[in-house]
Amino acid sequence: MSLIGLSVRQALAWPESQPAGVAAKARLCLADALRCMFEAQGLPTSRQTLTLVHPSTDGVPIAATNIAAAPAEAAFAMATMSAGLLREDMHAASISHHGIVVWPALLALSHGADVSGARFLAAGVVGYEFGARLGAALFDADLARRLRPTAFSATAGAAMAGAYLLNLTPREALAAVALAVDASSGLNQWPHSGGDEIFFQAGRAAQAAVQAIALARAGAFASPDMLDGPAGLFAAFGRPAPGDLRLFTDEPAILAVYNKALPVCNFAQTPAQAALQIAQRPGFNPRAVEALTVFVTEAARAYPGCDYAGPCARPLQAKMSIPFCVAAALVHGDLTEPRFHDLDNPAVARLAALCELRASPALTAAFPARQGAHVEARLANGEVLAAALDNVTPAAPDQIRRGLQDSAAQVLGPARAGPLLGLIDRQQAPAPAALLAAAHNPRPPSAAAPRRLIR
Repeated sequence: MSLIGLSVRQALAWPESQPAGVAAKARLCLADALRCMFEAQGLPTSRQTLTLVHPSTDGVPIAATNIAAAPAEAAFAMATMSAGLLREDMHAASISHHGIVVWPALLALSHGADVSGARFLAAGVVGYEFGARLGAALFDADLARRLRPTAFSATAGAAMAGAYLLNLTPREALAAVALAVDASSGLNQWPHSGGDEIFFQAGRAAQAAVQAIALARAGAFASPDMLDGPAGLFAAFGRPAPGDLRLFTDEPAILAVYNKALPVCNFAQTPAQAALQIAQRPGFNPRAVEALTVFVTEAARAYPGCDYAGPCARPLQAKMSIPFCVAAALVHGDLTEPRFHDLDNPAVARLAALCELRASPALTAAFPARQGAHVEARLANGEVLAAALDNVTPAAPDQIRRGLQDSAAQVLGPARAGPLLGLIDRQQAPAPAALLAAAHNPRPPSAAAPRRLIR
């Protein structure tokens, strides 16, 4: 049996009724993905994406907008918005962000389908599981410098999730996953220049998964050994293919996912959090800092864009740059979204230029189970202020819930934002159709609708 075939058998056997802790984590990741959509719906990349959408009165509602479209286009738009802030959830072992692809694809696929909320959540868990196990087997830090892990692992994961959601036959599920793997792509050149490809990679991944499901249901045949064949994905990447990804033999991979607290690169999270601890000490003055050393994992030091000291020309460059994130945290005492649109701040530029990034053997040995960081700031009087974290601090559930309610209220109005959160909170989750309806904005846009550039 091929690797995809074996994985399909394991994935489709996952029970719809899940352990309470797994279902709770799935609901939290779903809420976080929706929160990102609402917060990013006004960004340039989101508006650019919506210019590609062909509105359809009976299409899939695109969350946080008043637009409905064909399933693949809706998935593309929602995934691009989910990725827009760079605050997506993270699975460290696969170096991948699964939620920004899996949930948009499932929301699009569930429209008009008679699927329960419980099955919708279980499908999400399946998508994280397959994508995470595949990504962890396929990628290491060296390969991730050139190819974007999310673009490959999450595309396949979303297709497996869709196959589970719609109860595809094993043959159909195998074809869907193989087609999605064949369609996956994503180069890691974007961190070097701050390019927007990263956002559209997520959109394209969700779109490919939805289209692969449709093709498989229409009877398309795809190579069963698309992963482990002589010219399959592992061979193309110069990697030996495992015989078995062993889905669900350990605790579900979604439980190892963390939700970002800050809108920055995964590898910048912990250093920035350590810097914030220093900034919040009484009497701290960033002008007194004369030397700055940041200890991180080798994976963080080597990831494209993470060692860039500036000057940053685009917000994405700043969000990827550990020196910029640490410097901005020390100067401002916070890392809210506006900090990444103030790229000419001289105090931030001075500290970023001072920043020396070092790989710590101890922190590297603990990765990916733990993502630690250590920041040392030497002051003009010789005093050294230090803060060390042995692991990243995730966003708290209340922070995610409050963020979703606040951001949804700005788009939908307070009266409709509350019920949206209530739908997600239900023990077995809502029927997906109800969730999409609640997240859709029926009001006319306050500004002119985006002009469609492709007809």
